[in-house]
Amino acid sequence: MRRPVGVTLTGLGAFLLVLALMSYLFLPGQIIKFPLNEYTVSRLTGTNFTYFSEASVSEVDGATVRAVATTQGNVVSGTGSTAVWTTETGVFDITHGGNPGSPISYSTETLAFDRRTGVLENCCGAEVGTSRPHFSGQGYVWPLGVQKKTYDVYNTTLLAATPADYSGTTSVDGLNTYIFVQHITNQQFGKVTVPGSLVNMSPAEVTLPEYLNATYTYYVDPVTGSPVKEIENQSETLENTSTGTTALTLFSGTLTSTPATVQAAVSTASSYDTEISIVQSIGPLVAGLVAIVLLVLGVLLIASEGREEYEYEEDDEAVGAEA
Repeated sequence: MRRPVGVTLTGLGAFLLVLALMSYLFLPGQIIKFPLNEYTVSRLTGTNFTYFSEASVSEVDGATVRAVATTQGNVVSGTGSTAVWTTETGVFDITHGGNPGSPISYSTETLAFDRRTGVLENCCGAEVGTSRPHFSGQGYVWPLGVQKKTYDVYNTTLLAATPADYSGTTSVDGLNTYIFVQHITNQQFGKVTVPGSLVNMSPAEVTLPEYLNATYTYYVDPVTGSPVKEIENQSETLENTSTGTTALTLFSGTLTSTPATVQAAVSTASSYDTEISIVQSIGPLVAGLVAIVLLVLGVLLIASEGREEYEYEEDDEAVGAEA
């Protein structure tokens, strides 16, 4: 009776062992991916901003600013390997109250990226506004399993990727994060024609280059590759090419993720961290341990029945000899 049970346990143990190995080596790459149906609303705020108001045709100083970014996945455009997300961002002056405030700017972008590495892809209707530039580097996210190294991160103002350097670790709302800092120094990204009187220049109209100076700080969950907090210190200006000085400040100040946005991002990242741990480590480990226990029990049962049969045969021989 023990042999059939032992054979069954041994077979089940072998099956679970193979399943554990397959789960560890193959399954994570198939199911651990950035989602197609993403939906998040992120808010950043800052004080003491300077920006150019098209409504008043003048610079506004000392403004409190809020940026609201809504990101939604384009499920139909995505595939098993590529995700497509669209973000609509509104920036508002809330100095004088009201909700959402006086509009400063509005932008939209659609980015396609690899669902495991987060690297941008040139497909699937990816665009910034109405422009379809060449995309490269990281976009919305870092890779699953972030490393402590420099990553190229795409900037939708420059329409190019620039380095974001790893600069250490810190805890954000109890979640361990990696810090990446991206410096952009005096990079031209366009030209604008404005009235000469607006920039204290004599021609009726002048065409001036737009420049970006910025430092972006990202706090990234190393497991999921998702930023849970951002600090954006940026200055967009028009430069007087004759004097090399700032002719007009278009937008200047520091935006930081709100506490509510950080809390929501940390909660989501922590939940995904747990799921990834179960798939990558805990599940295969438990299955492997159960498999080993079943294999050992099965072998012991088979071996013990063999010993009983041997002892029974010895007893029969001894009885026969006495007779």
